[in-house]
Amino acid sequence: MPIEQRGVDTVPEPERTSTPRDLISILLGSNLCLGVIVFGWLPVSFGLGLWPAVTSIVAGTVVGVAVTAPLALVSLRTATNLSTSSGAAFGVRGRLVGSVVGLLLSLGYTALTLWIGGDVMIGTLSRIAGLPTGAVAHTLVYAVLAACTVVGAVYGYRLLLRLSKILAVGMTALLLLGLIAYAPDLTTAAPPETPYLLGSFWPTWLLSAVAAGLSGPIAFITLLGDYTRYISPLKHHPRRVLRATCAGLFAGLLIPQLFGTYTALAARAALDYAGPLVAASPAWYLIPLLLAATAGSIGNAGLMLYSMGLDLDAILPRATRTRATLVVAAVATGFVFLGHFAWDAQSAMTSFVLLLTAIGTPWAVITMIAHKHRGGAYDAEALQVYNRRSRGGIYWFRAGWNPRATASWTVGALVGLSGVSTPLYEGPLLPLTGGLDCSFVLSGLVGGVFYLALTAAAPASQRSSASSTSETQRASVAS
Repeated sequence: MPIEQRGVDTVPEPERTSTPRDLISILLGSNLCLGVIVFGWLPVSFGLGLWPAVTSIVAGTVVGVAVTAPLALVSLRTATNLSTSSGAAFGVRGRLVGSVVGLLLSLGYTALTLWIGGDVMIGTLSRIAGLPTGAVAHTLVYAVLAACTVVGAVYGYRLLLRLSKILAVGMTALLLLGLIAYAPDLTTAAPPETPYLLGSFWPTWLLSAVAAGLSGPIAFITLLGDYTRYISPLKHHPRRVLRATCAGLFAGLLIPQLFGTYTALAARAALDYAGPLVAASPAWYLIPLLLAATAGSIGNAGLMLYSMGLDLDAILPRATRTRATLVVAAVATGFVFLGHFAWDAQSAMTSFVLLLTAIGTPWAVITMIAHKHRGGAYDAEALQVYNRRSRGGIYWFRAGWNPRATASWTVGALVGLSGVSTPLYEGPLLPLTGGLDCSFVLSGLVGGVFYLALTAAAPASQRSSASSTSETQRASVAS
């Protein structure tokens, strides 16, 4: 299979051969991994029992999918990734906001997947073959996982799609075996040494809904376009693509996260997940657990690393996608070592997802509002102006930036960061929300309202021009 040469340039129609079923496969297969499973442990570590954990994860996922899934339709129209597509709202240079947000999201989740997967690999190898568990072993295992991940990411979308189809079947079988393996030790109550993290039930439940449930779909706000750009809108109706996105996100996130809750309760995992998971495993499940840690981590981290390469390629147009992927792989591996040797797992994960959700949500809301305003019509050539190191086009706005969208995102992100509550940082707006973390709602609502207000306040001549351009594009698409 040849290495994919295409970066964030427009995918030609003859190459757009993927289907909505492929989209489900990649969203399901790539997420059946420990990097997603571990989020099911978070509610248990917060002090929630089985049903509160399950309801918080499901509720957060439902809201997150409702916000995130429609973004898949943007790249279906533009035939490029979502950060580049956001240039229609933010400007061809302003789309760097989306590239940076996507880069940070993918970087964190790649590091988390390699970190958790590597720790479980070392634990199982220690029980099976007596492998030492010191710094040298961790260094070697992390390096091997990272190297395998780089191979998949460099080869690109087609290889990752094939791998996801295999993982969708193989990992499902391994998780079903896991349900049997941990069933004798299952309990419905959180470990006794884990009181409610925020002192009472409902604030802790809401934190779980955001940190464990909502964060999953939000992680895909810049990733969905990496896959839907290969689906042709001439062959597949947008409704089919939207349904496939929702199905893939629901199944791909709920199955592994609920498995994480199940195993965390069975293993009495309070302050750590990987260690208790391995310790509680019956001997016969160690090999399947090792396979799940290895294959699942490579599949998920490979997809995240692929997206990181695209985002860096979008930031630095002179860099090839392959070179950009190698650079971000080195950075992600560095974060893995920080995660293992310097950070507390629960605090690092919770803080990361809440902060990135606060700054990512308003970007997603603004991008989707602009998509609706344009009726899903785009000038694909004008979106590529920055990549070609040129100027002009209908998305040039002011020096390549749309001040209205950029200002709206900035205000929304600042309000979201001011309302966030993490183990490492608490925003100044928390007293006004009764101590509850409403950063997701606040950032998306404020960013979206500001953007609508500023757009409505635009001079009539600009609104008329934009409407005329959109009508021309729709007529071109229809023809």
